[in-house]
Parts: sequence; C-alpha cells; structure tokens
Amino acid sequence: MGKYEDCRILIVGAGSMGIIMGYDLQLAGAKVTFLIRPHRVEALKHPQKLYSYDDHQLKVYTGYKYITNPAEMVGAAYDYIVITLDGAALRNEVGQNLTKTIGEAVRNTKTKVILGTVFINIRSWFLETSGLASDQVVSGQLITHIYPTNAVTLPVHPPTNEKLLAEADHAYTDCLGSGFTVSNSSAAGANDFAELWNASGVSTCDVVSQEQLSLNSTALFPLLAVCELLNWPNFQNFDSTGELWGLATAAVREIQGLSMHGTIGQQAAAATTEAGLAQLFAGIGSTMLPMDWPAFNRYHHGNKVNAQDRELLRVAIACGEAEGKSMSAVKELLHRVELA
Repeated sequence: MGKYEDCRILIVGAGSMGIIMGYDLQLAGAKVTFLIRPHRVEALKHPQKLYSYDDHQLKVYTGYKYITNPAEMVGAAYDYIVITLDGAALRNEVGQNLTKTIGEAVRNTKTKVILGTVFINIRSWFLETSGLASDQVVSGQLITHIYPTNAVTLPVHPPTNEKLLAEADHAYTDCLGSGFTVSNSSAAGANDFAELWNASGVSTCDVVSQEQLSLNSTALFPLLAVCELLNWPNFQNFDSTGELWGLATAAVREIQGLSMHGTIGQQAAAATTEAGLAQLFAGIGSTMLPMDWPAFNRYHHGNKVNAQDRELLRVAIACGEAEGKSMSAVKELLHRVELA
C-alpha cells in the first residue's frame, strides 16, 4: 500500500502533456481522472501506448478514468487539479468559463491547483478569474517533451526502435534534468506536489521561485519565433552572428528585463549573448537526441501552440510599455513573424 494510494488527481486536458503527467503521477500511486471534451472519449477508451526515447521501451498506460462535464468537479474532493491547457486555450471564452467553474468547485477546500499553462502573468490572471486564494494555486511547467505520433513524424535517429515507435500513441523524452518544475509561490503546495511527483521513481520535480519559473518559461519565446523565420535550424553548426538571431537575442533581453522577473531577470539580461543562446539551444538539441528537437519545435511551436506563442509576445510588449520600455526588438520580431 503506497503513501499516495488515496491521492486523487484531476487532469484538465488529455493531450500529450496531460497523458505523460497522468502516467508519471499514477506511477507515484495517485488515482488519475481526466477532464476531456466528448470527442476525446474514443481515444481514451484504449490503453495509451507511450514510446520512451530514453530507454526505447513502450509503456502502456491504463487504469485512469475520465469525465466530460466540468460540473462533475463539484464535490469530488480532488487533492490536485492539474491544468494542461495552453495559454490561448485557457484564456479564450471556453477556458475562462472552465476557470470560473474550477474556482467554484474548489474554493474553501483543500484542493490545490497546479497551473501548468505557460504564459506571461498567467498565475495572476488565473487567480483573478477563478477567485481562488493564492495559496491554492501553484504555477508549473512541464519539461518532459512529448508529442502525439499520429500528428507528426519526426526524423529518426539511432538507436530509436522504429517498430515500437510506430505502435505508440505518444513519444517522449525526459532527459533535461527534471520532468516538471513548480514555483514556490505556494510553498507548501509546491513542495507537496514535488514530493508526489518524485515518488514516481521515473522523473523528478524541481521547486524554484516564481520569478525563476516565469523567466524559464517565457524568456526564450523570441528564439522560437525566430526559429520559425529561419526554418527551424539545427544549432550544432549555427552562425549566431546573423541579423535575425541578433534581433531575437535583443528581444530575449527585453523580456528578461521585465519587472516580473526581478533581480534574476536583470542578471540574466546582462549575461545573455547571441553566442550563448545558440550554445544553449545546441546543448538542448544534443541532449535530447534521439528525439529530434528542431523537428519537435517545428511541430509544437510552428503549428500546435503558434497562436499562444504570438500572443505571448504581444503581452510581453504590453507589459514592457506599461513599465515605460519601448520593447522595440520584440515588436520588430513579432512584425516579421506575422508577415512571414
């Protein structure tokens, strides 16, 4: 009988992010339920097959439940509600209504909300929209990279097992140090969730400051925007002296310097260089092999969350202008992306 056998988790969204989080949390002993749209029911009736680029094995994920009506959250007494929607989906009309329903369902309860949505000031927006207390909401970011194999085919690098990959519903790698990161904005909730995640035995969760989490999750978006303009290059032999990369680097520094990122953002901006960012991307790409990171980004940021990425840059501009900053590099980069 495990420590977390009575832990009940509702994961909002059963895309790739939701599936891998559910899989890891179930390994920790938790009972996982997904809140999904009705059209996803058929897919979840079958076991989810997950190909791991880390050990080249096929994992079979079963034993979860699912609901399709957000009203079923009320009175369900979940220990955690984990939100895996992207910024555009969470902030649209449907997402706002869902956020209000979550607030009504868990207000004045012991339920903690893990907000895995990446966006600028998303926690403040969520607190205001949901009406929840600050200590109930923990910001988080999934570091594990995962994609649905029926939506995209990535280039194959050895020693990938192509036969098992072909059988999978999703493929993932958890090789960048931690699989998930949470902020200490609600210290008790963050530490408890990290302990639960770590009990999976297959992945780890780090706890960092809210400023660090925001910096980690938003400051690099200009680089992803310029990668779209550069046709998603491989960074192993990348020329970091080009005009576009210089523009993106300047935009990164502008976002790092926003007041929400505090002193660590100022320090990061002072240390950020074109060559350093190119080396960072080269290192990530090398570490993630045999998953092809440039091809993953082409799918994920050039297609799946493109609307979120561009909206994030717009919000960064607004935040900077509210602080009296020109945000000229971010503006120019967004202009070029929208013209492309």
